[in-house]
Amino acid sequence: MADVLLTGISKSFGETSVLEELDLAIPDGEFVVIVGPSGCGKSTLLRIVAGIETPTSGSISIGGRDVGRVHPGQRDVAMVFQDYALYPHMTVAKNLSYGMRARREGTKAEIDARVRTVAESLQIANLLGRKPAQLSGGQRQRVALGRAMMRSPQVYLMDEPLSNLDAALRVQVREDLIQFHRDTSATVIYVTHDQVEAMTMGQRVIVMHDGVIQQSGPPDEIYSRPANQFVAAFVGSPRMNFVPATVSDDGNARVFTAGDLSWADRTAGDRAELPTDVVVGFRPESVHAGPGGDDSVTFQRVVDLVERLGHEAIVRLGDRNDRVLARVGPDAIPTPGTMTTWHVDRRSIHVFGPDGAALMHGTEREDRKLPATVVELGELDDIAPVAEVVGE
Repeated sequence: MADVLLTGISKSFGETSVLEELDLAIPDGEFVVIVGPSGCGKSTLLRIVAGIETPTSGSISIGGRDVGRVHPGQRDVAMVFQDYALYPHMTVAKNLSYGMRARREGTKAEIDARVRTVAESLQIANLLGRKPAQLSGGQRQRVALGRAMMRSPQVYLMDEPLSNLDAALRVQVREDLIQFHRDTSATVIYVTHDQVEAMTMGQRVIVMHDGVIQQSGPPDEIYSRPANQFVAAFVGSPRMNFVPATVSDDGNARVFTAGDLSWADRTAGDRAELPTDVVVGFRPESVHAGPGGDDSVTFQRVVDLVERLGHEAIVRLGDRNDRVLARVGPDAIPTPGTMTTWHVDRRSIHVFGPDGAALMHGTEREDRKLPATVVELGELDDIAPVAEVVGE
């Protein structure tokens, strides 16, 4: 296996910029998931590593070797495409074994044994004699995935390989891929728009938006300490609640006022300067029924809508222009149309500046600098409406 280093990668199609001066280092053996909305540049980045696309500027190295001018077939990478890319005239068994046969990697018995092992892990052992035209979309996707798993390249590149699988099989194959990485310690770059895949599979998650890396770090860090409002909105379902707020200082405490939510932050020691106008955010799972204690912010809302999901329910509080989402258990579901009391733990509240950058995570904690892996943002125009669209 090998490390991957991208330096100053930019890509434009005519006047349309897709990637902007992107720097990324992936250590040997790491499972990295790149996640973001459609059009953010994640698949283009993967194709550049594979050699299918040529960057407008920047350099690429794999295992310490500059591969900027190396043919895709000589880069020693295996790629799983979202659109299968199978040989239509070959059976499933021959599609799986083609790479090993072409490079003469092993005897016929060894190749056949490897085909059987991979096919059984992906539940396609009964399809080995069929051709792609005789398979469903999900079956073709599993064959494409298996073809990459047959090889031992320096880097595995996966472009939304589970997108065509049904929900149950997606969970199974996700587990298989995690186990595959444990067994092989392979370097994997995995692209998806599905945050569940990103959070459950990645040792490191990279969130992209408009061709720029917004944040890079372990899944827990991305979720609990988002670098900006876009990341906070994109990661987590349902989306984080965002409420415009004002900040004032009465000399003894910093006071936050967000509509009918108001609280004082009496953190000991010097308090970092905050702008007067901010946006506070808190996740639906941080909203609890009933009045809270001294460390909570209590508010009242009319229950507008309840979405029952069996093991839990999503409660929509207030009208569309002043809505707060709460996630509750099956035994605490309120009745729509009733006025109810709720509270939010102040330590779970995030504060974002006018440009969308995170300023604080938990208003009672000492303010901290963002992790070194966070990429600083420039101005983000109209970040709140963007977050609303992505979250919904």
